Amino acid sequence: MSIRPVLETRRAKPTMEGAGVRLHRAFGFTDPSEQDPFLMFDDFRGDHPSDYMAGFPWHPHRGIETITYVLAGSVEHGDSLGNAGSLGAGDVQWMTAGSGILHQEMPSGDTQGRMHGFQLWANLPSNLKMTAPRYQDIKGTDIPEVIDDDGTRVKVITGAFWGQRGPVDGIAADPQYLDIFVPAGLKKVFRIDTYRRAFAYVFDGSAFFTDASAPTGVLLEKEVMGHEVNIRDMSGNRTLVRFGSGDEVTVKAGEKGVRFLLISGAPIQEPVAWHGPIVMNTQEELMQAFRELRNGTFIKAAH
Repeated sequence: MSIRPVLETRRAKPTMEGAGVRLHRAFGFTDPSEQDPFLMFDDFRGDHPSDYMAGFPWHPHRGIETITYVLAGSVEHGDSLGNAGSLGAGDVQWMTAGSGILHQEMPSGDTQGRMHGFQLWANLPSNLKMTAPRYQDIKGTDIPEVIDDDGTRVKVITGAFWGQRGPVDGIAADPQYLDIFVPAGLKKVFRIDTYRRAFAYVFDGSAFFTDASAPTGVLLEKEVMGHEVNIRDMSGNRTLVRFGSGDEVTVKAGEKGVRFLLISGAPIQEPVAWHGPIVMNTQEELMQAFRELRNGTFIKAAH
C-alpha cells in the first residue's frame, strides 16, 4: 500500500458563466494535462435566485463529456436532438457531446430558493471525439449508497466501490466518482487504482488528508495559507485536493465531519486543442468545428 502524496490544495475561485451564473471553479481553462482526463470542475451554488436563474442558455459542445450532479434545487435541460428533462436533488446527468450537440441548462431553486450542484468536464480520446452524442439521466434513488458500520456513507455514481457499481456506464475515461461523508473524528482509507489521476473536492466540513511526505496530514479548516505540504489551516469548503500517484487516500474528519467528492480516471495523454465549449486534438479540428457552427453543419445526422 502507498499513500498518495498531496500535490496541491487550493480554493475554488469565484467566476461567472452562462448568462450570468455565479459559481466557483476548482480547475479549468489552464493546463489540461494537470487533471487529465478531467478538464474542468465547477461548484455552482446560491441562496438567491439572482445567483443562478440566468442559467446556461443554448450553447454547443464537441469532444467532451459533461457530468452534472445536483444537490439542491433542479436543472431543466434540453438539446438539439429533442431530449428534455429535469434533474432534481440527488440526480446526475452524464452527457456525451461527441460529434456535437447544442443544449441548454437552466437552474431553479428549491422551496427555500437554494441551488447547489457540480459540473465536471471529462475529455474524450481522439477515437471517440466524433462519436454519437448521448445522455444518461440518473435519478438519485438509483445511485447506490454504501453505509459502513462506523457511519461513513459513500454514494457510488460511477465505477466500482465497496461491492457496489454506479449506474453511469460506457464512459471513456472509466472514472470513479464518489460522494463521501465521514463522521466527526473518524479516520478512513479509500483505495484508488494507482494508475488513475485523482482529486478530492471538499464542500462541507473539515478534514486532515494524510500526505506521504507529512504523515500527520493536511488540515482543511480555516483559511488558505500557501502551497507547502504540511499541516496547514485552510477552508474545507470549496477546497480542491490534488493527489499524486499511489493506491490509497487517507482522511480524518474534523469536529463536524466532512463531505467531499473523490474522483479519479485514467489519463488519456493526448494533445488538447481547446476553445470554450469545444475540445479537440488539433487546431485544425478546432477550427473545423467552429466553421461548422457558422455554416450550420455542426450537428451530425444520427450515427
